[in-house]
Amino acid sequence: MGDRYDHLCTIFLCGDLMIGRGIDQILPFPADPQLYEPYVTDAREYVVFAEQKNGPVPKPVDFSYIWGDALDELEKRNPDVRIVNLETSITNSIDFWRGKGINYKMSPGNLPCLHSASVDCCTLSNNHVLDWGYCGLVQTLDLLDESHISYSGAGRTIQEALRPAVFALRPGFRVLVFSLGSESSGIPPQWRATEKRAGVVIIDEYDKMSIRRIKEQVHAVRQSGDFVIVSIHWGGNWGYEIPAAQTEFAHALIEQAGVDLIHGHSSHHFKAVELYKGKPVLYGCGDFLNDYEGISGFEEFRSDLAIMYFIQVCPQNGEIVNMTLVPLQIRRMQLKKPQMADILHVRSVLNREGEHRGIHFSITEDVLRAHLT
Repeated sequence: MGDRYDHLCTIFLCGDLMIGRGIDQILPFPADPQLYEPYVTDAREYVVFAEQKNGPVPKPVDFSYIWGDALDELEKRNPDVRIVNLETSITNSIDFWRGKGINYKMSPGNLPCLHSASVDCCTLSNNHVLDWGYCGLVQTLDLLDESHISYSGAGRTIQEALRPAVFALRPGFRVLVFSLGSESSGIPPQWRATEKRAGVVIIDEYDKMSIRRIKEQVHAVRQSGDFVIVSIHWGGNWGYEIPAAQTEFAHALIEQAGVDLIHGHSSHHFKAVELYKGKPVLYGCGDFLNDYEGISGFEEFRSDLAIMYFIQVCPQNGEIVNMTLVPLQIRRMQLKKPQMADILHVRSVLNREGEHRGIHFSITEDVLRAHLT
């Protein structure tokens, strides 16, 4: 790579961190397990499903248990900033959102599980952060503030929700993280933050006005040398197809708003990666942790496979130098190293779905290396 790349910044990103419900129940301080779903009314049933699939889950586990082998990868690669999409509220609220069907929450007592992986930033503009009402959202924000974990995409007002998380990683080099959500991901329109009401940032289905607004938000805070990430919760849960409107929206964010990286999520499985004008577009990072073990349906999409995305950036010019993807597998509600057959599957799907998108992946040992073209 040459001497000019001796001092790279590494950014870690992953998809949806769904650590409420069943996963919350195995942690030291589980919430009240009562659910208001059509078929499951007790969160502990999700633990039973996982055990029927892959064997006994120790209970209670320590806060680091759920991260499993991901902790070794984080220690080895030592990223400068760690970004997750936190797709649950952290609350003891009993005010579940009526009629939604699925309501995720994690007990406040289990918040140290985020510290066990040294999470720096939670993107929050998604379709579960308000599952336990406005009080549940505000408690989530309060707890993250008290824990010194940055967040974006949700707030007590729209002004707060629009603010990016900011990380000064080197002199003259900052990473800004904006978070947006689309109604196409299942976010109720009533969750939109206003000047007088807590909520999330909701974009109107990829229209030109949304691009203009994001451009204004970025330019209002951007300084010379900043690296801008826009994290977007968009699209449905299943399927590899990427709507043309999403591609056009991502390209416009890069071309018009000056965004350096698109961090997409919502699908329960990973989707294509694109390199557009030298800027990565992660269309769907998939679930990083969920409690879906043992639940049948959509097996072909392999929602048990998770990916750690490590992006290396040259701070002097914002150039993407390396992209390393580390596949993992969710087993017994813990992230574990997968079999080589699973790594080959991840590579095959990424290369198939990313064909003609300017990027190709090969396997080196047990990780995927991107060939940037």
